[in-house]
Amino acid sequence: MSVTYQPKKRKRKKAHGFRARSKKAGGKKVLSKRRRKKRAKLTV
Repeated sequence: MSVTYQPKKRKRKKAHGFRARSKKAGGKKVLSKRRRKKRAKLTV
């Protein structure tokens, strides 16, 4: 079996970062729900 998780900072930010979340409607929903839940970290 191969190792599937090959971490890359850029790819992680592009997919799950604040700006990436803010661009899409679904991402905005994620942010607002995390804000409502008082999450210390909204995104990666």
